[in-house]
Amino acid sequence: MGALQSLPGEPQFIDLAEKTGFSLEQIGILHKRFKQLSHNEDALRRDDFNTIPDLACNPIRSQIIEAFFDRRNFRQNDEGTVQEIGFEEFLVVMSHFRPPSLHMTEEQRESIRREKLRFLFNMHDTDNDGTITLEEYRHVVEELLSRSGALGKETAKGIADAAMLEVASISMGHMEPDEFYEGITFEHFLKLLKGFEIESRMNIRFLNMDTTTLCK
Repeated sequence: MGALQSLPGEPQFIDLAEKTGFSLEQIGILHKRFKQLSHNEDALRRDDFNTIPDLACNPIRSQIIEAFFDRRNFRQNDEGTVQEIGFEEFLVVMSHFRPPSLHMTEEQRESIRREKLRFLFNMHDTDNDGTITLEEYRHVVEELLSRSGALGKETAKGIADAAMLEVASISMGHMEPDEFYEGITFEHFLKLLKGFEIESRMNIRFLNMDTTTLCK
């Protein structure tokens, strides 16, 4: 997983441009960011992300960081996590935040939308069982609400439970009293976010770099 030592324009970067959709110039910029974060090392570790000011106060900071070390996000049909990543893995994960090009076909936009939603789903399906359980969903909602300082943990928990019941009613329709809702599958997730414009809204800012600018 060594970082690339070549400059933009060399074969490794050309291959990455085709794989991620970034231009060679954008890959050069991201390579500099990678080197800054890794302190000029060939690999990034979780601790390296602790120096990013824009992530420090993000309520889902831990999920964002973990996404960079989740094999499911490397486009290799793999599972599990890694302890460190090289530049290629970093770039592939970053490409999930890249807005769609204005010149894309509807089919291409739909493919990107589905890929982004899968990335988001993976962030919350922490045990990689294909389902966002009540416990996983509750954790995210509690983090989002309790960190605001306006709500306590118990109140946030109650809101999370109520929200999950609402999700169950949308996903499953009428449920009998003795039915148990196991959680949100990816297909349910797609249904819940149907009509939500995720393609350009899913972006991150870190190290003074805004991913909304990373569009051809």
